[in-house]
Amino acid sequence: MPEKKQLSSSKSYNIALVSDFFYPQPGGVELHIYHLAQNLIARNHSVVIITHAYGDRQGIRVLTNGLKVYYIPYLVVHRQSTFPSVFLAFPILRQIFIRESIDIVHGHGSCSSLCHEAIIHGNTMGLKTVFTDHSLFGFADVASIIHNKLLKFTLTDIGHVICVSHTCKENTVIRANLNPSFVSVIPNAVVHEDFEPAPVRPSLDRITIVVISRLFQNKGADLLTAIIPRLCADRVDIRFLIAGDGPKFIDLEQMRERYQLQDRVELIGSIRHEQVRDVMVQGQIYLHPSLTEAFGTVLVEAASCGLLVVTTNVGGIPEVLPRKMTVFADPDEDSLVESVNKAVMKLKENQVDTSTFHNEIKTMYGWEDVARRTEKVYDDVYKRENTSLINRLIKYYNSGSWAGLLFVLC
Repeated sequence: MPEKKQLSSSKSYNIALVSDFFYPQPGGVELHIYHLAQNLIARNHSVVIITHAYGDRQGIRVLTNGLKVYYIPYLVVHRQSTFPSVFLAFPILRQIFIRESIDIVHGHGSCSSLCHEAIIHGNTMGLKTVFTDHSLFGFADVASIIHNKLLKFTLTDIGHVICVSHTCKENTVIRANLNPSFVSVIPNAVVHEDFEPAPVRPSLDRITIVVISRLFQNKGADLLTAIIPRLCADRVDIRFLIAGDGPKFIDLEQMRERYQLQDRVELIGSIRHEQVRDVMVQGQIYLHPSLTEAFGTVLVEAASCGLLVVTTNVGGIPEVLPRKMTVFADPDEDSLVESVNKAVMKLKENQVDTSTFHNEIKTMYGWEDVARRTEKVYDDVYKRENTSLINRLIKYYNSGSWAGLLFVLC
């Protein structure tokens, strides 16, 4: 067997990427974990992924380049998040960490209970720990308060935290009361070869607006349902191509029936990630009406395919793409309708050249760069001394009047 090319000058690590969110479920976190793992393997690290079972997908599966995935049979309670506990996953996590000789436990997603448990138990076993946050959360409602306190518990003794945008970093630092110097910003990326524009671009005589999203309230599905009839009434030269599934799918179906838009609104349903490019290149505009977003990888994918992006000006979205690739809107009906009409006019009047987008995205986002920067985080964490038990207890005790006592007890 030919010797593996050495792409990294740092130490080779045995890494466990842990999250409730992974394939076969589609999504940004799932995509991030897979491509990060593949590029870390290319840099001569050993990587395993630990997630919960998805239907009959249980046990150990081996993916491309020998990437091993542990699908743990664990109770799922809400949107693929497992049952929140502190100790239930410890026996099997400990067994995997020992079997794979894990050096670094890297958890993904603050909504993932499995991620939180893996970081806590990894610290207890003397392993190095890293956490990546992919989402934004509030501070006022009861659910956010409890969630943020749990995040504080997990990150009290973390080695390092990675966020996908500067807005996400600010949000995480405040929520978990972290030292900002222990938090880095490493964005998502795309595989450029998978998102090339169509050789022949669609005619501008009819504008196709593409939407690819999970159809949930926080993704702006209600706004989408409200603005489509208005846009179709304003302009006879536009149609919608919507891919994705979720609880709001029925609302879109009912809207289409009510306004008799079957010939102008095509609902594809859930698609695999490898089908995303084929859907995108059928349009000229990508619409993203999200109410909250830490990064938005799909925006990079759409721009790479040569689409002009219309999106809400929320969260970390303004950091993702240059201004010439986007038309921003406030997260309300009137602003979105106005921005879509503005984007249509830009295309029809040749005010923007979308043919250059792909090559520009290629220089901005790449998984090789993400893996290299993540590797530097691992190097930094691995050099540090482990926190003693006494100092860990002191850190937990100082987390709050009642929460500190609970943390110490755990």
